Amino acid sequence: MEEKRLQPVDLDSYKPLRELVLEAIREAIISGALKPRERLMEIQLAEELGVSRTPIREALRKLELEGFIVMVPRKGAYVADLTFKDIADVFEIRAALEGLAAGMAAERITDEELEEMERLLAIKAEAIAHNDMEKLIEVDTKFHEAIYQASRNERLTAIINNLREQIQRYRTTTLSFPGRSKQSLDEHRLLVEAIQSRNSQLARQVAQEHIENAENSMIEALKKDGPPLSR
Repeated sequence: MEEKRLQPVDLDSYKPLRELVLEAIREAIISGALKPRERLMEIQLAEELGVSRTPIREALRKLELEGFIVMVPRKGAYVADLTFKDIADVFEIRAALEGLAAGMAAERITDEELEEMERLLAIKAEAIAHNDMEKLIEVDTKFHEAIYQASRNERLTAIINNLREQIQRYRTTTLSFPGRSKQSLDEHRLLVEAIQSRNSQLARQVAQEHIENAENSMIEALKKDGPPLSR
């Protein structure tokens, strides 16, 4: 890390300091400010975030458990690379869970929730038109959360949310891939139509194909940047 890319944490926040530090470093990895294979120096992270090294050390241990960093003996902490196996594992689970959620949503969604999904599609289209990647990722996340909510299955939502951070890391990469954001919008429109038609089987199929297409974009993006390292 040769340049400063992290902002000092808000010490006046109601959240515990260790949580603020954890979120700051995790978000920097998800957004790409901290790159795969980049070494993470405790003292530099502490200086940039305006904290001591103790919460940094705690955050790195937690991020290792989450799969965001790897600890290399006698060398230190590095941002975890994304292997093709990592991608396959997460997207395989996500396709199954999101397909299930979409199928349930087709049976249980309300008219108000359908209207909200239509509104999110309009916001997403606007974000794409203005090349606003931050807004695009935000509304894409809300769209999928709307489907989880409409499934009326809290356990399913909780399981999907356990993958939230990993999904966000992949979402940033896939939506940045040339042409993917527009393709994703078209797929979301098809998904809304399937849910609106109350066709559970079709909604499940469309959702699974959407996730599979996102996985393909993720793999192509990694190939473009060079093969990932195995862990």
